[in-house]
Amino acid sequence: MSDTRLMQYVGFDSKDKGREYRFQVRYTTEDTREFTLTIPSAAFISHLVRYQDAPDVCSLKLQRELATNADHASKTDFPVTDAELEDYRLAHTSKSPKSRYSLKPQSDA
Repeated sequence: MSDTRLMQYVGFDSKDKGREYRFQVRYTTEDTREFTLTIPSAAFISHLVRYQDAPDVCSLKLQRELATNADHASKTDFPVTDAELEDYRLAHTSKSPKSRYSLKPQSDA
């Protein structure tokens, strides 16, 4: 089996339990699988994840799942946990650089 696969985000559906993000993974022209990753509604409400970041969060999780199960993932539906959302937030939050123009304390000379 080739290591080449094409992963494509195909959209999401809003459900009572949360948003379901759908991806297609094509291993060969004859071998295409659908995967669904779900982020609970509470994660958006409590600001654990931003709506615009959710497809990226799901894409990264699916890539990890496919890497650990190289011969195809045995499951096609995955929940995204609060811990995974927190890991994503920490990895993608930049610390603001210190200003070059901050005031320096003056010494009494």
